[in-house]
Amino acid sequence: MIGPFDFVPARDKPLDWQGIDAAFDWIRAMRDCPQDPDYHAEGNVWIHTRMVVEALLALNPMDRVEMFVAALMHDVGKPATTKLEDGRWRSRGHSAKGAIMTRRILWQADTSFEDRERICGMIRFHQIPYYTFDRPDPRKFVYRISLATRCDQLAMLAEADIRGRICATQQDSLVNVAIFAEYCREHNVLDGPRRFANGTSRFEYFAREDRDPDYAAYEDPNGFEVILMAGLPGSGKDTWLKRNAGHLPVISLDDIRLETGAKFTGDQGPVIAEAKERAREYLRRREPFAFNATNLTHEFRSRWIQLFTDYQACVRIVYVEAHHDRLWTQNRDRDRPVPEQAVERMLDRWELPELYEAHRVDYVLSPK
Repeated sequence: MIGPFDFVPARDKPLDWQGIDAAFDWIRAMRDCPQDPDYHAEGNVWIHTRMVVEALLALNPMDRVEMFVAALMHDVGKPATTKLEDGRWRSRGHSAKGAIMTRRILWQADTSFEDRERICGMIRFHQIPYYTFDRPDPRKFVYRISLATRCDQLAMLAEADIRGRICATQQDSLVNVAIFAEYCREHNVLDGPRRFANGTSRFEYFAREDRDPDYAAYEDPNGFEVILMAGLPGSGKDTWLKRNAGHLPVISLDDIRLETGAKFTGDQGPVIAEAKERAREYLRRREPFAFNATNLTHEFRSRWIQLFTDYQACVRIVYVEAHHDRLWTQNRDRDRPVPEQAVERMLDRWELPELYEAHRVDYVLSPK
């Protein structure tokens, strides 16, 4: 499948804008998407995107391929989020939506997992360098970003985003981006992730307000672990559990649905309530177990992780991913395949677990 990487220009050749423009539906959507003229006097999202890509290439990034794709797709979420509010065009949440859309597009284009997620991280956080110090704890947020993508690349994308528009606040925004980059340099996360003493130190720093990032948290050798599985239907979560944690009891939302006759769509409240009660039985006994569900959003995962850690469990997220062709085949071959329309809806909210979410996060990628 053709993807954005196929259009990365050689250093001595011009961009194939005509080919890019004709290749992707999401570009046609950007062309039809208006913007607030106070911040984007240049016009629609596609005009802005072309200006950003040109500005990015003029900055001569060392990692030309990743940066080109990030610039090309940084506002891909705007058409789905743009609304006219009080007479002004607003695109609330377009960065998060754009990261999800980009993840699917690059997954289907066979982009490597590492490159894809670094690009998605840049798109997810591409507005942050303008407003870093509006947050109550900018250092913590910068550390979180460093776990998801490279802050120097993010700063360069943000600079190109500002240079690729016409607005009165351009110079102020460029200053903010430069300050963001310097702040990251001061905290040793400009070109790499924040290092922690161990997984517990990292998790507790992000989960608590009073944690010093240099604190080496005690990891209890007599503690107990809960494995939280995550991944799309058909990705291979059941197979991983059988091969790697076959000794553990498993709480499965699919199994509860089968037992109770509940469907994949509709009200899932009774299914969730039953799963929580079963989990509490193991947690009260401090007995390790696995919790098996898609767990595709940060919000959904965080509720379970909070429950598990309330009982002092150590949480290990195991995210399993399959190649896009293999995923659909494996889902159809299951004893209880998930309706493909339901999988499509899941892809629209596909957020990978980030390293800060649990004591340990593993990414298991099945071969093509």
